[in-house]
Amino acid sequence: MTRRRRILVLLICCMSLLIVSLDNTIVNVALPSLGHDLHAPVSGLQWTVDAYTLTLASLLMLAGSTADRVGRRRTFQTGLVIFTAGSLLCSLAPSLGWLVAARVVQAVGGSMLNPVAMSIITNTFTDRRERAQAIGVWGGVVGVSMALGPVVGGLLTDAVNWRAIFWINVPIGLLALFLTWRFIPESKAPSARRTDPVGQVLIIVLLGTLTYGIIEGRAAGPAVSAVCFTVAAVALAALVVFELRRPEPLIDMRFFRSAPFSGAAVMAVSGFAGLGAFLFLNTLYLQSHRGLSALAAGLCTLPVAATTTIVGPLSGRLVGTRGPRVPLIVAGVCLAAAGALLSQVTLTTPLPLLLGIYLVFGVGFGMLNPPITNTAVSGMPLAQAGVAAAVASTSRQVGQSLGVAIAGSVVSGAASSAAANSAFVSAAHVAYRVNALYGLIVLSVAVLTTGRWARATAERTAARLMESPQITLSRG
Repeated sequence: MTRRRRILVLLICCMSLLIVSLDNTIVNVALPSLGHDLHAPVSGLQWTVDAYTLTLASLLMLAGSTADRVGRRRTFQTGLVIFTAGSLLCSLAPSLGWLVAARVVQAVGGSMLNPVAMSIITNTFTDRRERAQAIGVWGGVVGVSMALGPVVGGLLTDAVNWRAIFWINVPIGLLALFLTWRFIPESKAPSARRTDPVGQVLIIVLLGTLTYGIIEGRAAGPAVSAVCFTVAAVALAALVVFELRRPEPLIDMRFFRSAPFSGAAVMAVSGFAGLGAFLFLNTLYLQSHRGLSALAAGLCTLPVAATTTIVGPLSGRLVGTRGPRVPLIVAGVCLAAAGALLSQVTLTTPLPLLLGIYLVFGVGFGMLNPPITNTAVSGMPLAQAGVAAAVASTSRQVGQSLGVAIAGSVVSGAASSAAANSAFVSAAHVAYRVNALYGLIVLSVAVLTTGRWARATAERTAARLMESPQITLSRG
């Protein structure tokens, strides 16, 4: 394959990342308009976001193994078709229920795009230096999507309506589908992992019941919440027991004997819970309670996107030269500080001061993301590095889903209050204190899982994994 052809493959894969990542940010800015048109309560807005992120989290690992078995290009094309069709259905949704269902369809397609696209890139760029450059471009697209999502979403919402934010995916998806058929070669793994339907169902039950209990607990009552949390706990216990006994599990529970790997999962959940809560609360605060337009609210998030884009590469360099501890500690401190500062914000807080706090949050999140994957794969055998990175990616989506669920549940009662503005601000202060707690968790876990003891646990885990027959087979 010529260099020009390889670059074209990279650009096609980046198109898929762009539309999937855009959907994580572009929808948030349209939530007030969407909720007004569809008469959706706060819980309905939560499901609009979480139906997408939860489905992604549940299916990411299944999509990767399926692509290795049936073909990466075929899976990638299937994902593009489903995602594009789901986007079209979202734009035509006549009610909240139909919109949430269409968001699930979108996410089923999205789960087949990003992990499969990364596999395509890895197999296309065989030279180590070229591969590193390609992955750098891939990572840069995430920053671009964070910057473009709220602004493009606000512009389309103000100029047309909220349905337009889903229209934009249709032409991009169709173009990517044609280019994939024309230029991306088919590839498969020499020995693909077997499917794990029981593990997959248990993950869906675990995440679904946990999120339902958090979002609907206030309205459904404590009995329903107790049932949901009990089912989630049983599903988690069954998942651990079943996966430990399976020769080729969906999630290898032995990974969690490595302190860096476990720490990376905890930090991914906590950090992205903070991001999900921030994006969700920010759009309600700026539009529904401060009266800004969708476009103005989107522009207010640019400090977060800009600092994330600038600080991310710096964090990556620090990881390479000094290890993950320094950027992770900085991330924890900044996220905790941003949460504490936001818990003091009122409806009359000057906009420049608010944007300054957003900058602090952006620095924290920008420092957090690069070391997570590095910490997750630290010390892992090469044959298992991809699976470890996939678990870290899944943890990010789980965290974002839980962040929206928890923050929305905290402020949902304020939306129906007679003094809605003051009630929302008071409730949002509680939610932002929870965000500060997420930052403290990142800080504490970073200190605990990046030292000498933690590295020793990673080395012992890697040695045990290398002795496993299934690892030996996959390396051969």
